Amino acid sequence: MGETVIHVVAGILRDELGRILLAQRPPGKHLAGLWEFPGGKCEPGESPEQALRRELREEIGVEIGAVEKLIAVPWRYPQKSLVLDVYNVLTHAGSIHGREGQALRWATFDEISGIAMPAADRPIIAALRLPSHYVITPEPAENAAEFLGELKRVLDAGERCVQLRSKRLAHEHMRVLAQAARELTESAGADLLINGNVELARELGFGVHLPATELMRLHERPLPAEFWVAASCHDEGELEHAAAIGVDFAVLGPVQRTRSHSTAEPLGWTGFAKLCAQAPFPVYALGGLIAADLAAARAAGAQGIAGISGFRPPRG
Repeated sequence: MGETVIHVVAGILRDELGRILLAQRPPGKHLAGLWEFPGGKCEPGESPEQALRRELREEIGVEIGAVEKLIAVPWRYPQKSLVLDVYNVLTHAGSIHGREGQALRWATFDEISGIAMPAADRPIIAALRLPSHYVITPEPAENAAEFLGELKRVLDAGERCVQLRSKRLAHEHMRVLAQAARELTESAGADLLINGNVELARELGFGVHLPATELMRLHERPLPAEFWVAASCHDEGELEHAAAIGVDFAVLGPVQRTRSHSTAEPLGWTGFAKLCAQAPFPVYALGGLIAADLAAARAAGAQGIAGISGFRPPRG
């Protein structure tokens, strides 16, 4: 007989300052005292959206309007396994209050990082912080100024998460380029990850993106929690290992056949969705995609789409 998986829903509600609502788990419940995003269990026959509307009405006294799927998190605790469906609540009406006697609080992103929360809620925070596009730079040109100019155009177009990727630059040249790229991304309020070079990421103090071969060699997370750790995955085994070492997010593909990986069998959206549903962290779709594929990616459970050529803005 298979293990029973509990289906849970949670809502992300924001106030006029952009703070996010948290509720404290009451005494006597599993993980009592920890703070979580409000919600609860799906009842038999309920859809996740129906359950969310009922739970938020019963728990905090609000009627919610439009919602938007954020992430589904499969999670295994020693005591039980669950799938947590999380929605951004875009509109709601009513005075928020703890109808079951639970404590409530509004918290900023900076505050949330220091609040004790259930482990299954941490991927939700990553999904809230991450944008819908994850930009991967092409191999840097010999002319660093040209490369940095291209990066600035991407940032000026609104991109906010960038992977600096090079397979050919010598270490010292990469170090100089990474420092210059970080100045641009910090100025734009964007995040920067470096591909494959954990030592350089540690030295300069930013995130790292692990190629699949490097991912599978590691037995623990290579950077502390304040820096992004991402990974490239292509199958169930790599996703499981990424979860085991505690990555924050991954790219998964190829979804479609690409010229750069013409021999790789594409997952297609059905295959991508099946694998994505098993990942307890945000996942970007990768491989032959452009910005117009974002809706299909979101429908398949992705955080968004990752790529190189599809995100280059036109030259002015």
